[in-house]
Amino acid sequence: LGSAPTSMFAASRAVSSASVSVSGSTRGSVSRPARGGPPARHMRSNASGAPRDHPVGVMPRGPLTFDPETDAFWVFGYGSIVWKVGFEYEERVICCARGFRRRFYQGSTDHRGTVDFPGRTVTLERCDPKEPPCWGAAYRVSAAHARRVLDLLETREKQYDERVQIDLFDGAPWNENAQPLIRGALTYIATANEANLNWLGPPAGGVNESATQIANAVGPSGANFEYLFNLCDALRSIEVDDPHVFELEKAVKAILAERGET
Repeated sequence: LGSAPTSMFAASRAVSSASVSVSGSTRGSVSRPARGGPPARHMRSNASGAPRDHPVGVMPRGPLTFDPETDAFWVFGYGSIVWKVGFEYEERVICCARGFRRRFYQGSTDHRGTVDFPGRTVTLERCDPKEPPCWGAAYRVSAAHARRVLDLLETREKQYDERVQIDLFDGAPWNENAQPLIRGALTYIATANEANLNWLGPPAGGVNESATQIANAVGPSGANFEYLFNLCDALRSIEVDDPHVFELEKAVKAILAERGET
């Protein structure tokens, strides 16, 4: 997969793999006190079925435009991959996806929650491409590591029901004729499709309901609020303002403060 000529803006925001950790550790992470709070209540993910975990291979996967046995490819991270990469890559570029916005609409029963009490993680919601884009980080995976990284991503993102390839841009003002910075980057999206039993969607109780859930959910990968806070720190480190995410952060911190967990 090729990329369009790099603009001065994009070049200033690109970093080599030599300067970015791929171990999965979070720089400057802060340990959090143990959670307290009210007893967990069961939270259903959708009207058609209860939330559940499932093995790799349950979600439908369409064909890819590259061959992981022979080709390099790009991965677009907009959630935990921004701050916890966890795979080998050659290049990292800060860029954006047009026609998408980041939302905490996917239930997590395998990482940041459980089947009895799902956490919330981000997905991409399709929107008008003229709206502010979703910023994140793109990673170029070499052909030598392509198969291993794709298999890792399939496990990591097994609960996301769409595997898609999208074009990424450098953040210049919207123009329908703009050329992508990177074409066909791989990413995973959760949707309201009936195959996705862990879909939560926008909560009836708004930000407060989401914040309460995030403040209390814990899964094999840790507390849900740590996922949120790490994402916020990562977005600030690349100078991205995401009102949806930062509003949730403020609400969750208020809940933790009430519990004496600041």
